[in-house]
Amino acid sequence: MSGWFRYLELMAKSRTGLGSGVLVGGLAAVAFAALALGFFIFAIFIELAERYDPLTAALVLGGLFLLMTIIALVYCLLSRRRTAANAKLELAAHPLWLDPKVVGVGLQIGRAVGWHRVLPLTAVGLLSAGLAKEWLGRDKLETRDTSGEY
Repeated sequence: MSGWFRYLELMAKSRTGLGSGVLVGGLAAVAFAALALGFFIFAIFIELAERYDPLTAALVLGGLFLLMTIIALVYCLLSRRRTAANAKLELAAHPLWLDPKVVGVGLQIGRAVGWHRVLPLTAVGLLSAGLAKEWLGRDKLETRDTSGEY
């Protein structure tokens, strides 16, 4: 079993190029960037404190960081929605049961077990899936606003 894990690890490393050296270097770069940013912010605070009073300088920098935080959160939410919408479109365009691998597995199961046993189970599964979809969809119809106003 460890051979499989080693194979998967090597495949991931060959495709991404990630390793312990990249991780350590990346963490060091992030730490040094944070220190540099801290020194730049401190220098900006000193400049603002000399022009205005320290309280005003702190409020200006705090407001600036709050604005940047809000912009980052809005970007994150929009990116999340866009990613989810793209994934839904791709899933709708490529149903799982049309995947050649899934069809191949289904054919192998049918040959191994026998079609006289697989077909009734498939029919029951499709029937129950259809009933579940109708039953769960009924709740959505009841909660819609029927007033006609948009």
